[in-house]
Amino acid sequence: MQEHYEEFLNEVNVTAEVESLLKAEAFFRLYSNAGVESGDIEDPEPCHVLYNGSPAYRIDGYYLNSDQGELGLIVCDFKSDAELKSMNSAECNKLLNKVVRFYTLSMRQDFIAGLENESPAFQAAFLLHESMSLIKRVRVIIMTNSRLSIRKAGLTTKTIGDINFTCSVLDFQRYSDIISSRSGVDPIEIDLREHGLSPLPCLTASCNDSGYASYLVVIPAPVLAEFYSLYGARLLEANVRTYLQARTLVNKGMQNSLKNEPQNFFAYNNGLTATSSSVTVEYIDNAPYITYLKDLQIVNGGQTTASILYARDNQKVDIQNVFVQMKLSSVDEDIRNELIPSISRFSNTQNKVSAADFFANHPFHVQIEQLSRRIFAPIKEGDLVATKWFYERARGQYRDLQAYKSPSERRKLSTEFPKSQMLVKTDLAKYELTFQQQPHLVCLGAQKCFMKYAEHIEKTWTPDALNFGDGFFKDAMARSIIFRWTDRMIAASEWYAADRAYKSQTVTYTLSYLCFAASNKDKTLDYRRIWNKQELPAKLKKYIENIAIGVAAYIRNTPDNVRNVAEYCKKQICWSAMSRELMVHDSLDIPSDIFVDKTQYAQRKRDDKAVSKIDSEINSQKAVFEKGAEYWKSARVFAQKSECGTPKELGVLDVCTSIPARIPTEKQSVVALKFLATLESEGFVNDQNQ
Repeated sequence: MQEHYEEFLNEVNVTAEVESLLKAEAFFRLYSNAGVESGDIEDPEPCHVLYNGSPAYRIDGYYLNSDQGELGLIVCDFKSDAELKSMNSAECNKLLNKVVRFYTLSMRQDFIAGLENESPAFQAAFLLHESMSLIKRVRVIIMTNSRLSIRKAGLTTKTIGDINFTCSVLDFQRYSDIISSRSGVDPIEIDLREHGLSPLPCLTASCNDSGYASYLVVIPAPVLAEFYSLYGARLLEANVRTYLQARTLVNKGMQNSLKNEPQNFFAYNNGLTATSSSVTVEYIDNAPYITYLKDLQIVNGGQTTASILYARDNQKVDIQNVFVQMKLSSVDEDIRNELIPSISRFSNTQNKVSAADFFANHPFHVQIEQLSRRIFAPIKEGDLVATKWFYERARGQYRDLQAYKSPSERRKLSTEFPKSQMLVKTDLAKYELTFQQQPHLVCLGAQKCFMKYAEHIEKTWTPDALNFGDGFFKDAMARSIIFRWTDRMIAASEWYAADRAYKSQTVTYTLSYLCFAASNKDKTLDYRRIWNKQELPAKLKKYIENIAIGVAAYIRNTPDNVRNVAEYCKKQICWSAMSRELMVHDSLDIPSDIFVDKTQYAQRKRDDKAVSKIDSEINSQKAVFEKGAEYWKSARVFAQKSECGTPKELGVLDVCTSIPARIPTEKQSVVALKFLATLESEGFVNDQNQ
């Protein structure tokens, strides 16, 4: 653990240096990213508020889920000590009390009136005061790079008014577990009796020695609501969690049923699909009851769960006589990673969940990952070796790259894949939506921004991936170069140092306006030039600096009716108003040598697509050849038995069955693979593999 801690401190230092952040800001960034992905928290808004007077109060970030009525308040405890320290419950309570105090003060009009309108304290306090009618629960999250000496799942404080406070600690042990684990799951262990709940009656649906067992359970709505109130989004499997974060949670039909026909809710609702790694079943009066669940995850039915909690807390609906059916699968640890994604996908096929909701498994990611491992970036002036941009499709890939390697091998890999050239899925979504002139969507937070970009990819993706070949990758990495340079430039500027607020909003709005201004003159950035140089031209740097100053001034000088700047930046009206306002006063000349005409850029994209088409056909031919003649003979027999295929498709299969005597052309190979996908959807499985 001490070794992990030393690596973490180094990562804080590197992040602070690369992104021009204070170490405390880098700490918040790293912990927030881990917490969001694991479900411990939702996308937080950084807001560093500290007052050591009397009464002392503090927060470092917040989020508000108005649909669920949940307010999250984050407080950080960052230590730069070389040795890993411990945190006891007294220290936790001290931080918790400061957060609760800030919340209590924010409910008072006189407290808000005494704050400066531009201060972070005012921004957070005004939002809390304005939203007090929506807040039903407050979740306090303590982020610390100490190790909690007493492990507790949660600590419930006294109720303030009608509001229940729960506190959880994201300590270094938890952070390390998230980073080290592929799933990022800290197993939720639920002993129903310890929670004061009755065991759940169940029926054993299947049980064998294959590491899988299933149960049918009728779960009382108050029990389900209590689980969700305690554990929040951690209870939801990752795809479902991301889906719900991007959409309205409350289903009006469910609300009406819960309120007006609670006795019929069981009949009307499809129920839940859930998984766990361990289930304890006891027999009471010769009937089976579930008394303990480990690592409970809801893979379908998240909206039902959220709606029940909303009805209980927001609508004050009596849910005592409401029941929900649950199909529970207990899956052993060694097969969880293979089985649970399939359970999640198949259990959602009858619901209105688009492919974007499972975007973490989309072939787009695989495509970008493969390109990032293959394409070398041009050597920058002054450098001796070429490098690559590392796209982390699954968390931990970059760390695994150097795991169990010798020091010389690690140095070689670090040279080929520098840490400064690593980006994750949410980074790419943020960069791409920025340059698509949608900064308000970027400001929604990493997960919601990610889902918005997923919707865009879903509309433009084709199985041959022609729109996302080498050219797209190079331009996308150029956009990341521009974004990251702008972020560092703003962080290091004197005008930002005087008021360290709204940096993330300033960056995305600055670059969106850059594209907007160029588009109005039928221009677009010459991304390929930036890729070839791996840096921004001096003229472009100066141009972006001038825009950033204007954008920052606009953000801080919002309309009179806007009291919370961060929330305003999430709205389309903010982007529309800003782009119009800045265009009117824009006296800057666009440097012609760093932009290209739209027609020229469009032709370049067509050329890129043509090259991708050739590459795709060659890869298809290779894939068809590698399967071998026997494979294609099995496919041909299946096609004949099932009466599938056009004469053209069957003719291509005949060619494939003659490999290597006859080699299908590139175009025939494309037809063969498409037809193979059709056969597989009809149930074809290669006899050789059975």
